[in-house]
Amino acid sequence: MMTETTAAKAKGPFDGLLVIDLTHVLNGPFGTTILTDLGARTIKVEPPGHGDDTRTYGPYVGDQSLYFSFVNRGKESIVLNLKDEGDRAIFLEMVRKADVLAENFRPGVMDRLGFNYEELAKINPRLIYASSSGFGQTGPLAHYPAYDADFSHLRQFRVIL
Repeated sequence: MMTETTAAKAKGPFDGLLVIDLTHVLNGPFGTTILTDLGARTIKVEPPGHGDDTRTYGPYVGDQSLYFSFVNRGKESIVLNLKDEGDRAIFLEMVRKADVLAENFRPGVMDRLGFNYEELAKINPRLIYASSSGFGQTGPLAHYPAYDADFSHLRQFRVIL
């Protein structure tokens, strides 16, 4: 018989804060994990299918990715399709109650979904909206893909990083 034990979460300086985590892979999940480690309640929103890509990255213990576990430890998780009206309603209700929303989509994704800061601030004016992308939201490199710290593909640009 399998039993579940839950250790009491340590209180920290962010105890009582609610973070909605739309981040994926590394930079966003690692940042929201720090908030979680400091006491925030973090709810990770994952897309239908296999969820965050890092769920498929090894090494594994049983069927659990250690990579995913490391950058998402202590978080709760929910699967929502942000293009589905019912799931959008659930997401907006979560935003109403949230203190922080974190996302690291490509620039323009949240706008296309109708979830940019201006729209979400209408339903929760105290919301802190944290957005991270590889090369910022504007500028000549904004739409370049970014996955890790390999900048070798930028040799053709005259930019100071």
